[in-house]
Amino acid sequence: MKMYALLSAFMFSGIAQLAHADDAVPLPLNKLSLPDGFKIETYATEVKNARQMALGDKGTVFVGSRSAGVVNAVVDTNADGKADQVIEIASGLNMPSGVTFKNGALYVAEVHQILKFPNIEENLKKPPKPEVVVPNLPKERHHGWKNIDFGPDGWLYVPVGTPCNVCMTAGSEKFDDPRFDSILKFNLKTGEQKWVAKGVRNSVGFDWHPKTGDFWFSDNGRDWLGDDLPPCEINHVSEHGQHFGYPYFFGSDVADPEFGKGKKASDFRAPALDLQAHVAPLGIHFYEGNMYPKSYKNRLFVAEHGSWNRSSKVGYRVMMATLDGNKITKYEPFIQGWLQDGDEVWGRPVALLPLPDGSLLVSDDFANAIYRITYHQ
Repeated sequence: MKMYALLSAFMFSGIAQLAHADDAVPLPLNKLSLPDGFKIETYATEVKNARQMALGDKGTVFVGSRSAGVVNAVVDTNADGKADQVIEIASGLNMPSGVTFKNGALYVAEVHQILKFPNIEENLKKPPKPEVVVPNLPKERHHGWKNIDFGPDGWLYVPVGTPCNVCMTAGSEKFDDPRFDSILKFNLKTGEQKWVAKGVRNSVGFDWHPKTGDFWFSDNGRDWLGDDLPPCEINHVSEHGQHFGYPYFFGSDVADPEFGKGKKASDFRAPALDLQAHVAPLGIHFYEGNMYPKSYKNRLFVAEHGSWNRSSKVGYRVMMATLDGNKITKYEPFIQGWLQDGDEVWGRPVALLPLPDGSLLVSDDFANAIYRITYHQ
């Protein structure tokens, strides 16, 4: 009953929650540094706790949130590369961080279920009643927010994070659910569920390589092992169902002090790249557009959300990885400057979304904004 009460409350919320990006206080974009030729501009502001984004068939950018519990539709009515309206289409949801779009429908990931809003772009100001397409996911909110997307195989990919900092979920009295610590995929026509990856602590970003079709994902390491341990990770799935080490190992060979005893790192799939501890990699994206120089084609962009409990802050930037086959040969900054003077934070990048013209959008859940990155020779 609670769910349907919430639905009725937000059915007519769009008109009342209209916002215009131009009315907001400008963000200090001059503090951000990018490679030569690249330009970053504000695409939209007043987008509450902006997390994952999805692009509709008519150009609407749908944006989930984690702490705000809302889903917004961001509209560029005159196609000038800057949004004119931010319309709240849903509220009161359970950490609806993840969104994706397919065949005219918007899919929204709550902690415990996946919702489908059909024909959403025709009804932004009066959203249709959603249907539940994936019910009964674990209800634990600790690492329960999700990044979702449809894969090349047509299945819906859904991560289920660990319900703790680090713990043994399998066989435990409190968390005995095999779906924890994994990435799953669902066939929405048949209801079938399969494992994509196991031993995954908290993945909030994934993508498929444009040439090989292989699945890649980010993962966040555990807390409270100090400033420099353990590494965060970028991972490559060469075969569905592989185990990536959690809760026994982090990074390539860092054993958990409690759960790693008696285990071998070689028994698990090693990361494609160990990242600095606590940088918190979230959204990742293989660039396939034609606006950027050819050297950027198929590079992997990584949004490092930034540390929350490290004595000296790290992350708060967008990085990019160069690949040779399935090997990452270079990892370097693309956008820096949301972290100033080592401790002043004014933005936290979350997710990336390509636009048809080849530019990239970057969401920021701290500044409640979306940026657009273009290239001009």
